[in-house]
Amino acid sequence: MLNTTFANAKFANPFMNASGVHCMTIEDLEELKASQAGAYITKSSTLEKREGNPLPRYVDLELGSINSMGLPNLGFDYYLDYVLKNQKENAQEGPIFFSIAGMSVAENIAMLKKIQESYFSGITELNLSCPNVPGKPQLAYDFEATEKLLKEVFTFFTKPLGVKLPPYFDLVHFDIMAEILNQFPLTYVNSVNSIGNGLFIDPEAESVVIKPKDGFGGIGGAYIKPTALANVRAFYTRLKPEIQIIGTGGIETGQDAFEHLLCGATMLQIGTALHKEGPAIFDRIIKELEEIMNQKGYQSIADFHGKLKSL
Repeated sequence: MLNTTFANAKFANPFMNASGVHCMTIEDLEELKASQAGAYITKSSTLEKREGNPLPRYVDLELGSINSMGLPNLGFDYYLDYVLKNQKENAQEGPIFFSIAGMSVAENIAMLKKIQESYFSGITELNLSCPNVPGKPQLAYDFEATEKLLKEVFTFFTKPLGVKLPPYFDLVHFDIMAEILNQFPLTYVNSVNSIGNGLFIDPEAESVVIKPKDGFGGIGGAYIKPTALANVRAFYTRLKPEIQIIGTGGIETGQDAFEHLLCGATMLQIGTALHKEGPAIFDRIIKELEEIMNQKGYQSIADFHGKLKSL
């Protein structure tokens, strides 16, 4: 019922983790692999290992989360070694997603060249939208720089590639970014990363709740679902059909998943709710989505995918 085709590969269902959640170590990744998730993605890596921002840097909130992680990861080679070993041992399974988030354009190019030269046959995600590294702006808010980077990337990169985008809030920005993305042979876009630089206050302590950046951090969870749905829908209606969409943001229930699929997402990433509930969330959310589809008489996701009605 939930079978999904994405990047010319078949998955048992559209669910996966959002990069950054439950994917730091090999142990984390193996737990995702053993779960009911249809696919999984590595932690966004930099060329060298990073400790990330000082603690506390993540706090669960009533309707979501706030974080300023600062790209902690075990380094590009750690994750490349893992995906290559996994690929060799599990050739019959769907491809793994490998996320990178360089600290500069040059670092992104260097990592993509290493992936291109390797025998990795999975799907690469280029994260253009990390909002939590002090002094490092989100590249995808600079349209000219994004276009320049992608032009360089596609002079040599021939493997499946997607980009993770920040949320946009202006219809003109959707138009501009879609026009840029449509120039390139991208496999997908992932919308959205957390809403950058929100602020949550502990009224009893009269203080912020995370340490980095004076308490400013990315907002995730139910707080951002309307924004995520808007971005998914905006790009689904603007991108050429061969560029698929991963919907990320505020997916906590089968109903949330149904809405993302209705807006045009093909795969679905779960972040905050996975952090709160652990990999068992995939069992629950799969059942909830199947129940909704049964109630509506849908036999497959294709029956309603992208078919959001306007008034």
